[in-house]
Amino acid sequence: MKAIRRYLRISPKKVNLVADLVRGKNVDEAINFLRFTPKKSAKPLMEVIKSAVANAEQNFKQQRKDLYVSKIVVNGGSTLKRHRPVSRGRAHPILKRTCHIVAEVAVLGAGESVPARKIVKQEAPKKVEKSPKTEKPSKK
Repeated sequence: MKAIRRYLRISPKKVNLVADLVRGKNVDEAINFLRFTPKKSAKPLMEVIKSAVANAEQNFKQQRKDLYVSKIVVNGGSTLKRHRPVSRGRAHPILKRTCHIVAEVAVLGAGESVPARKIVKQEAPKKVEKSPKTEKPSKK
């Protein structure tokens, strides 16, 4: 049960930041989270998830309360190439990036909760001992 949004005029890097926040959440929780997220990419992501939920309800007769966001993939789309005039008659390129969003929702089994994400432990940076400062020779 999935929905796709193509050629969204936002950089995939920016959309992925928000997509990472809702991946694996309950559908209602994800939509509520996106409603109050102050990012431009939150609204299109919310629309794609709502569309995937509507597909699940309409085509597969699933109940909304049993669904969770199983997968969100943000891929790069085509790039619009523009030029910005600069001094001496030259022009610098501007790349207006687009992206494609694929959202999939899945059904939780009976009595299951949303699958927990794997937490990757980050090691603390190693402390490097600095050698003691050498004193400058005094001038005589």
